[in-house]
Amino acid sequence: MIATSGYSALKAVRETRGYSVEELSLTCGLSVHEIADIENGKDADPSKLRRIALALQVPESVLIDMPTAENQSMQ
Repeated sequence: MIATSGYSALKAVRETRGYSVEELSLTCGLSVHEIADIENGKDADPSKLRRIALALQVPESVLIDMPTAENQSMQ
């Protein structure tokens, strides 16, 4: 399951790594529109997240299965 907070995590990791959306697009082979959709929670295709994680050199788990505050409060 991909949590909403994962999308903001994607943006945070991208910015921390110093990538613009355009630069990440060139690095991972996805379009700027696809990356923006993922960051905005409109697309949760695991294969796209995998490509982004590889491009950013982070484990997929950074972008996938991120716990949300809602989920944590329910436990």
